[in-house]
Amino acid sequence: MTMLAVVRLRGVARPGVESADTLSMLNLRRANHCALIADNATSRGMLDKVKHFITYGEVSEGTAKKLIMKRARKSGDAKLSEKEAAELAKALAKAQTFQGTGVKPFFRLSPPSGGFKSVKLPYPRGDCGYRGEAINKLLERML
Repeated sequence: MTMLAVVRLRGVARPGVESADTLSMLNLRRANHCALIADNATSRGMLDKVKHFITYGEVSEGTAKKLIMKRARKSGDAKLSEKEAAELAKALAKAQTFQGTGVKPFFRLSPPSGGFKSVKLPYPRGDCGYRGEAINKLLERML
């Protein structure tokens, strides 16, 4: 099973109740937050519901490891050691969940260098919605 990287692009002041609940369930509470989730029918349905606020795609193992090494935080906002980050990357590859690890289930990213094309248009012309393997390039720019 593959992992999906989901990045919230838009920080909307008053989204609808369903959209706000879905973004909260995905651990995307602010703009430029990223979450790694399992690729299954349930998560795809949730992503489709909020596709106007986010961008997502299949994350490569190398990019996921970089993301964990640089941006993963423990519950007290402490950084992970290299050993802890490597163990977490292996655990995520198997279980695909952050539960029981003591690590926050989201990553705070900076805006991408070079900026976004448009946070209102879908992917080929803008940045919203499904982008497949191109999510890895975006995450590299945001690290």
